[in-house]
Amino acid sequence: MNSDISQQLQQQIQQAFEQQKALSIVGGNSKAFYGRVDERIGSAEKLDVSAHRGVLSYEPTELVITARAGTRLAEIEKLLHDNGQMLPFEPPSYADSATIGGTIACNLSGPRRAYAGAARDLLLGCKIINGKGEMMSFGGEVMKNVAGYDVSRLMAGALGTLGVLLEVSLKVLPKAEKEVTQMLEYSPSEALDKIHTWSQTPLPISASSYHDSILRVRFSGATKAVNAAIETVGGETVGSDAMHEDQHYWQSLKEQQLDFFTGDDASTRPLWRISMASDIESLELPAGYANDDCLYEWGGALRWLKSDAPAEVMQSAASAVDGHASLFRHQHGSIFQPLTPGLLRIHKNLKQAFDPQNILNPGKLYPEL
Repeated sequence: MNSDISQQLQQQIQQAFEQQKALSIVGGNSKAFYGRVDERIGSAEKLDVSAHRGVLSYEPTELVITARAGTRLAEIEKLLHDNGQMLPFEPPSYADSATIGGTIACNLSGPRRAYAGAARDLLLGCKIINGKGEMMSFGGEVMKNVAGYDVSRLMAGALGTLGVLLEVSLKVLPKAEKEVTQMLEYSPSEALDKIHTWSQTPLPISASSYHDSILRVRFSGATKAVNAAIETVGGETVGSDAMHEDQHYWQSLKEQQLDFFTGDDASTRPLWRISMASDIESLELPAGYANDDCLYEWGGALRWLKSDAPAEVMQSAASAVDGHASLFRHQHGSIFQPLTPGLLRIHKNLKQAFDPQNILNPGKLYPEL
């Protein structure tokens, strides 16, 4: 049945290619907010991949899972959990309908990303349909298979603009024997200094966050190693029921359900997702634009900032520190950091190679693509 679905998808893309008609790729629709709002997508024909689902292969001893792109993320995570394993990049879902294809297409990773790798890093291979309706396979199911491996990585974060994902193979890891979060009170500069110092030691850090003077550091690993880390770092263990409270906090952070994300100003103040050097305390914004309502993740390498500053101001400030800023949630959709002329040329060349008629999610990533 799924082979029939993949053939139907292929035929729909081939027809769109011949007629030069735009297609809007739809899966679980849990991340429809992510990406640019472009009039070409609004008038495009829907390409629904949600029925192309199912785990194709999973061997726990090999630490690899291969699934069709329409497979629910929750289904995959339950299967891994039942076998004492997990997706190392701890992806957000935003809805029960989230699929593994959409997860990879967006390349969004959760709190564990800085310590275990991003979605792109754990992608071993994939099968796609390009913009001409051709089925193509890249990579494999082992890290040593490098044939086409970098090409499969291109699909992570491309938002479907280079091809429609049919299948993905991902590396998985065992769950930790023990997981505990410690809370400590510091100024922003002290918090960054502490987490940088600890990250250069063998401490089993698996997540970190900082907001409202509170630094949270999660340790995951063997019981002995976690207990030793607690003694080294000190602080207060989260909650009386430490494991439950610990999981609840990081789950809420991953899904952007903390008060920081859902407060009274959530619908009125733009939320920016900023990647920058972790040792820089804050962006330098012009006078009149607040820069204090910020949550730090990934040891400071990811900042969530609520600011009314215009996009060009935010992105200029990020560019000044060799970072990039994306407007993450807003009624007008995400706005990504503009590409340099050299990078834009590379993106255009890739788009031309994979989708020469520009029919797959046109304008979803950048207006020029």
